[in-house]
Amino acid sequence: MKGDSAMKNSAIGSKWSDVEKRLFTSEEIAESNLRVALVGELIKARKEQGISQKKLEELSGVKQPVIARMEKGSTNPNISTVLKVLAPLGKTLYIGDME
Repeated sequence: MKGDSAMKNSAIGSKWSDVEKRLFTSEEIAESNLRVALVGELIKARKEQGISQKKLEELSGVKQPVIARMEKGSTNPNISTVLKVLAPLGKTLYIGDME
């Protein structure tokens, strides 16, 4: 949605990126961006493999409603939950240098 962030919102008169910087710290923005990227990769892997949320529940032990909330962005899952969901998708977390 990077293209959307550069668009000017007539209701507030500013670009979202400008508003975002006034409302949130750089750490909060980075955390949100990381969460969006992680969940996006999870959804992509699940769909590419043709695995439903219900099937992922069976494979991971994480309840389907939790997976749905995680994918929707309405929850902030702990790291063990994320790892449980990623493992049956053949994925893991990688920690490396930021670009």
